[in-house]
Amino acid sequence: MCMWTPENRPKYDRSKLRYPSDLTDEDWSIIGPVDRLGRSTPDAKGGGNKRAVDVRAVLDGVMYNLSTSCQWAALPKDLPPRSTADDYLRR
Repeated sequence: MCMWTPENRPKYDRSKLRYPSDLTDEDWSIIGPVDRLGRSTPDAKGGGNKRAVDVRAVLDGVMYNLSTSCQWAALPKDLPPRSTADDYLRR
């Protein structure tokens, strides 16, 4: 059980994030290394080229969309393109 104590409050402070829905470094340290994430995302184009998209940024876009219930067209311009975020979410 989590209690809002002065010691515990900084752990959940999201005021320094770009958007409240963005992944924290702690969140990403858990999600990023998961091998399944790499296999479930679309392959890089060109048969072996490095992926051109930042998966963390894509997840930030997906989380923004899910937390705000906005239309994909309303995704802020500083997040990856709506088609990329939507493709990753569908996969």
